[in-house]
Amino acid sequence: MVKTKNFTIDDVIEMCRSYMNEEHVAIVKKAYDFAEYVHRDQRRKSGEEYIIHPIQVAGILAELKMDPDTVSSGFLHDVVEDTGVTVGDVEVLFGSDIAYIVDGLTKLSKVKYVAHKDELAENHRKMLLAMAKDLRIIMVKLADRLHNMRTLDYLAPDRQQAISNETLEIFAPLADRLGISAIKWELEDLSFLYLKPKEYHKIANLMDTKRGEREGYINEAIEAVNKSLADLHLDYEIYGRPKHIYSIYKKMVTKNKQFDELYDLLALRVITQNVQDCYAVLGAVHTEWRPIPGRFKDYIASPKKNLYQSLHTTVIGPGGKPLEIQIRTEQMHQIAEFGVAAHWAYKEGETDQVKIDATGKKLDLFREILEIQSESEDVDANDFMATVKGDLFSDRVYVFTPMGDVYDLPKGSVPLDFAYLVHTEVGNHAIGAKRNGKIITLDTPLENGDILEIMTATQAKPSHDWLDFVKTNRARNKIRRYFKNQEKEEDVEHGRQLLEEYLIDKKFDPKEFMSKEALAKVGDKFKGFGPGEILAAIGYGELSPQSVGNRLTEDYRKKLAKEKQDQDLAEMLSSNNIPEKKSSIDDNTGIYIEGIDNLLVHLAHCCMPVPGDPIVGYVTQGRGVTVHRADCPNVKNNNAQQRLIEVFWGNPDNRNVLYSTDIEIYAYNREGVLKDIVQELSILAKGLGNISAKISSDDKTATIETTVKIYNHDSLRRIMESLKKVPDVYDVKRANK
Repeated sequence: MVKTKNFTIDDVIEMCRSYMNEEHVAIVKKAYDFAEYVHRDQRRKSGEEYIIHPIQVAGILAELKMDPDTVSSGFLHDVVEDTGVTVGDVEVLFGSDIAYIVDGLTKLSKVKYVAHKDELAENHRKMLLAMAKDLRIIMVKLADRLHNMRTLDYLAPDRQQAISNETLEIFAPLADRLGISAIKWELEDLSFLYLKPKEYHKIANLMDTKRGEREGYINEAIEAVNKSLADLHLDYEIYGRPKHIYSIYKKMVTKNKQFDELYDLLALRVITQNVQDCYAVLGAVHTEWRPIPGRFKDYIASPKKNLYQSLHTTVIGPGGKPLEIQIRTEQMHQIAEFGVAAHWAYKEGETDQVKIDATGKKLDLFREILEIQSESEDVDANDFMATVKGDLFSDRVYVFTPMGDVYDLPKGSVPLDFAYLVHTEVGNHAIGAKRNGKIITLDTPLENGDILEIMTATQAKPSHDWLDFVKTNRARNKIRRYFKNQEKEEDVEHGRQLLEEYLIDKKFDPKEFMSKEALAKVGDKFKGFGPGEILAAIGYGELSPQSVGNRLTEDYRKKLAKEKQDQDLAEMLSSNNIPEKKSSIDDNTGIYIEGIDNLLVHLAHCCMPVPGDPIVGYVTQGRGVTVHRADCPNVKNNNAQQRLIEVFWGNPDNRNVLYSTDIEIYAYNREGVLKDIVQELSILAKGLGNISAKISSDDKTATIETTVKIYNHDSLRRIMESLKKVPDVYDVKRANK
């Protein structure tokens, strides 16, 4: 099983005191005291006090020697999400830096686990982008995830699987790219334990049963190395390093071997005083044992992107078995264990080390994540995550430019991937490459240490075939974007032609209606298209020229229609055009219009009048008379006044007709309030229509909208008065749409 340590608050404070001054220790202690107070009544799924979790998170950060703000944020990372504390409260008590970190972590906490692949990819994109903006946020998040993995036993199996899978796909590779192997291997082993428990326990048991044999082999190897180094008089440390369970499982799967067939389950690690001694040890080791070809890697001369440096070699060791040996200085070892954290580790008087420099080499990972987002604005979340996992979280190959600059790419990358990594235009105009001085094709797989030069030509352009052999999603996205931009120019021209033809067909002048400003205004109504984008959308068929043309001419056509209506209304209301007929009550509405008969009458949907409401009639050509409440905003504007006529309720007490009207109920949000309101309505109203409820952003109030069926205004008044008596209802109003 994975062995973990549990910190007490005294442990954490003591670790902080070992590298912080008392003023900064006091800040950390204040953060703990505050977190303990606000979490005082909370418990975790395990039943233990909630404060245990922040203590462990802060302890992991203190082990990494993070600065006071980051360790304090470890104590405070859940206070905004899980208590009544606000980010503003944190800023007042602890300053803007800690508040910024806590706010970032609080936003990350809103990313929930979901089963749907697309939603999960989108959540992961949001999470990575949020973390990429500040190293300290990701450090606290990694510590938080590590302790959550250590206590995963208390969750349901489906949650264990979901969290472990996310940890293995996102957080362990993230720790690896930051070079924090101390966290990376534990996240991998814990995830493996919950994802494949049988395989995990099988390998763990095999390792236990063969422990004595392995220890004897390592002791024999250490003794041999000590003898070979004796004449060099070096100051060094040497010890055996067992492989971790998940790395053994991966080796068994990739090499298709059983546990007993793996000989390199152990490695020797030699820690020296300086770089020269590293190479001296390497020479002595290769003199003692024969190195295996292709298994030597010099990460000192060519560090990994996560700053890792070490010499790796595999030799035929004692008994003819392969033995891996790693050689590094003490400083390199600290970076190998703690990665970026070792560079940002707080040192007294050097607090500027924790400041984030977006141009610094140490933040290449974050910059690349943000670059991928900016380059993938038209790519969905699944493609974004494929790019991150494929291009950033994969095994790497290191390539040099003729000037000596180092670029790292995923294994299997080709010169065209390298070209697009250097610059988009270099990729778009690439025609070939020189590797170590020899010309190669753009699809030749690259190897570690290659010196690569891209050959370009001004007239050259991408080919669709390139999509078949590039390895990185970044290159693939840039090639696709090139073709999309090329096609877009053709689509814009085609769309312009179709729209002009439509407008001419409808007797409109394209020059008058197709200005850049007009297209931009209409584009906002179609998913926010820009002027060129809306024409391109017509060109490739996403929008019809009819729909865009109608939008462009909408205001003009309304103006013409209004002028015609005014003219028709004047004619209709003249004495010569309205015949004097016997008045009667409309059977459907109960409305009476003096002096006019056989005229179409209907009740307005905007204000839904009922018998007893003061009303007016609005004359519309072709639709007769629409009856509104007298207080309806739609008949109060100046343009409506000339169309209004007097109308009356024929029989306000008629019980043969039911009328519908909308009401709005305002209440304080509490459990059961909607049920109480509906119960009251079902007793008093003669019928109910749709019911909808909206909750305020602060979750304190609710607005309920419903349609009630009644006989007249008195019935409505009784319903509204009764609703106001329902507990927590503070107002009831008629609705106007």
